[in-house]
Amino acid sequence: MNSGEFLSIQPQELQFPFELNKQISCTMQLTNNTNSYVAFKVKTTNPKKYSVRPNTGIVLPHSTHDLLVTMQAQKESPADMQCKDKFLLQSVITTPEITVKDITSDMFNKDSGNLIDEWKLKVSYVSPPQPPSAVQEGSDEGSVSDNGIFDAYAAAPRTQVEPEDDSSQVNAMISRLMEEKNSAIQQNNKLHQEMEHLRRKISQKRAAILFIYVFIGELIGVLAGYIVKKI
Repeated sequence: MNSGEFLSIQPQELQFPFELNKQISCTMQLTNNTNSYVAFKVKTTNPKKYSVRPNTGIVLPHSTHDLLVTMQAQKESPADMQCKDKFLLQSVITTPEITVKDITSDMFNKDSGNLIDEWKLKVSYVSPPQPPSAVQEGSDEGSVSDNGIFDAYAAAPRTQVEPEDDSSQVNAMISRLMEEKNSAIQQNNKLHQEMEHLRRKISQKRAAILFIYVFIGELIGVLAGYIVKKI
């Protein structure tokens, strides 16, 4: 697993099984191995060609966050299947109170004074997996039955009906599931923040009550001493 300073990224190189006129997706997983909350932002050199969901977010301490990177359908094949596109992942340490809505571009600006970690990812095209041949060897040869009659059925090529291409529906489903997962993580993050805030309030109230008890005890002691002296 390749790592930046704050986040571990898998994979380092995004590979797309290139096919013409077909939308293709791949996943990227971010892992936070630190004890801090890490905000991230993803950029690309070709934003019209790719989409990243989500392109910003927060990775909780010692947890993972999945991204879906989708390449739009291409009408032409690149020369020699070479791709010069790149992605840039920026990350910065943040506070537990921050939410995704609070993330701004200024947080990843080097002039902001924040310590920013950057990791570049290359893009490569690979050949799509080839479906197994539907015609077995020797299936185009006719056979002769025991009675010497030519078996025309055996000579007929056997074809296999391929399922309808529903890659767009699959990509949409994957994207929706990942958004739901990341939304659940963000809700958990918010709940954790609220619990921390409540815990702090309870601690402050306990400290105040303890102070009152100590104060009352000291006051009673002073009054008791004063009464003894009067007697």
